[in-house]
This record gives sequence, structure tokens and C-alpha cells, in this order.
Amino acid sequence: MAASGFTDLREKLKSMTPHRDNYKNKNSDHSNGSKRKYHDSEEDFSDPEEQREVEARKVKSGITQVSIFSTEECSVIEAKIDEIVSNGEKGLYREHTVDRAPLRNKYFFGEGYTYGSQLEKRGPGQERLYSKGEVDDIPNWVHELVIKKLVASRVIPEDFVNSAVINDYQPGGCIVSHVDPIHIFERPIVSVSFFSDSALCFGCKFQFKPIRVSEPVLFLPVRRGSVTVLSGYAADEITHCIRPQDIKERRAVIILRKTRPDAPRLETNSPSNAVLPASIPDRHLLKAKRSHRKADPDAAHRPRILEMDKEENRRSAVFPRHRRRSGSSAENFWRRSHESARSYDHPDDSANSARKVKMRRH
Repeated sequence: MAASGFTDLREKLKSMTPHRDNYKNKNSDHSNGSKRKYHDSEEDFSDPEEQREVEARKVKSGITQVSIFSTEECSVIEAKIDEIVSNGEKGLYREHTVDRAPLRNKYFFGEGYTYGSQLEKRGPGQERLYSKGEVDDIPNWVHELVIKKLVASRVIPEDFVNSAVINDYQPGGCIVSHVDPIHIFERPIVSVSFFSDSALCFGCKFQFKPIRVSEPVLFLPVRRGSVTVLSGYAADEITHCIRPQDIKERRAVIILRKTRPDAPRLETNSPSNAVLPASIPDRHLLKAKRSHRKADPDAAHRPRILEMDKEENRRSAVFPRHRRRSGSSAENFWRRSHESARSYDHPDDSANSARKVKMRRH
């Protein structure tokens, strides 16, 4: 040791690795009692909890909730919704008015559009309005009991609504994460809830077999008779959904929207546009396809559903960086894809894509 001129092994190691001192000095600029939170690189190393809070504030900025409808008014409107359901069961509506799914039925009025498995070419931005007359007109009671009250309360301008959709959920029903198609509907998006309290969640990811839903960026309680208005970030930059565990009783929502003047429509001779001959009277219209799956009142309380958020948290603790990468704009990738006018490739497509579910636009 003396022959080499060093009396302390630490001094010898220091002389052999001078770059370590430079590295420490370089990082000492950020160690003055405060922790560096942001990095210049493209990958986001910020605190996930803080990042979630920032995004939640952005979502809240695009949400307005008001209570307009009294208990008595809700009861009257709910009786009208029951009539809609009864008419649908009797086959009194045009084919594209009614869309049935397990534990959830949709009733389109004014304007209807293709989505999900109905699309000829899959992917966001491929949704198309049906030709005029393919769905039934908005019922008069929706105008009189719902729309007029919203106009009087200055929630929406007069003559704004030309599309009304009624979603009827059974316990355990859900609607997967989606963004209402920007190329189809103008903003805002207005919904009114009936029958029971529920919740609207933002920024969730769905997986199935068994069904699991990730922790939401924002959990928004939705009360019976309340009006929820989505615009800005909440409507365009993040997905929203209804989780199975949040539908504990029957719940219905009336969604009121306005279609864009330039929204694309299906051609009359399109294979997916089942146009019925004008000579066929309404009473002979085909009955909408019905699901053979019966409502399960215990579906919302099964342990496999109640545990899904815990499982997602456990996975995120083991793979935190993978979670951030897979979650970065996965919900919003559709918009960039649509604007670039390229074919849609889901960013999570991989060998494990069989367990992933692409977002559906509703």
C-alpha cells in the first residue's frame, strides 16, 4: 500500500473512480432539502399519487352537477321509463332503437349510431350515425318533463338536444370505459339519473374473466334526480365508465346530446345499415335482439368484484413503472389516432392482449 503512495484504501478507490465525484456534485444541486419531483426525460418519474391528484383536478374542472328534479318528478319520469322498457319488450320500436346487452339495455331516440361490435371496421373514430329515420323520435315526455326543465334551469340552450339515449341498468350491470365520440357529438354531454344512486368513474381500465376494474382517477357520486354535465377535459381527455360494483339497484340514466352537423352517417346500402322498406308498417318491425342472460341481483356484491381494486393495487405495487407506461394516455390514444387519420392500433396489443379490452365509444 505504501509503495503505491496510498495509506488508505478509500483514497486509492477514489483516485480510480474520479467520475463518481462529478456525479455527486451534479446531483447536489437538487439535494438542498427538497426532493426533485420532475425529470426532463420523456418518461414520467413523478409521484403516481401526485400525478393522479393533478389529473383528478383537471377532470373536476370539466364537471358540473346540479339537483333539479324532485322526488315526485323522478317518480313520474321513472314511470315513463318503465313504459319505454315495456314498449321495447313488445317490439314496438324500430330495430336500431333498442340495443340489448347483459344487465344493460339502451334505447336510442332521435339519433342512433354504431359502436363496439356493430362496427364494420373496429376502432375509435369509426362510429357512424344511422340514416335518418332508423331510430324512433324522441318521446314527447322527454321534451316536456326533462329537456324543458334543463333549458329553464339554463343547463343547456334551447333546441340543443337532438339525441336522447336511455340506459337501463340491472344490479351488477356496467358500461366499459369510453369517450363519447368527438366526431359524432358536440359538447357538453348531459345525463340525468333515476331510480337509485350510483357513481361515474373516470380513467378506469376493464379486464375480464374474471371482471376487474382498476382504481379510478376520480370517483363521482351520482344521486337520483341529479344532472351531470361533462365538458372539456372530463368529456374529451379521459374515459368514463359505470363499474359493476356501483350498480347495486336498478338504475336508469337519460343522456342528452347534440350531433355534429358533419357527423358521418352510414350509407343507405351499407351492409351494417339494416334499412327496412318504407312499405313495412311499424307493427311489423322486427323485435330487437334479446339477451338470454337474466339479471343477477347479487352480481354487484360478489367477492371477485369487490376484490378487483385490491388486486390492481397489488399489481401496481409490484410493477409501478409498467403501470405508468401502460396507463399513459391509453385512454386518450384514440384521439391522437383519429386526428392523424391513421388506422387504429391499440397501444396495449401484445401477447397478453386477450385479457385486455379495447375502449368502446357509447
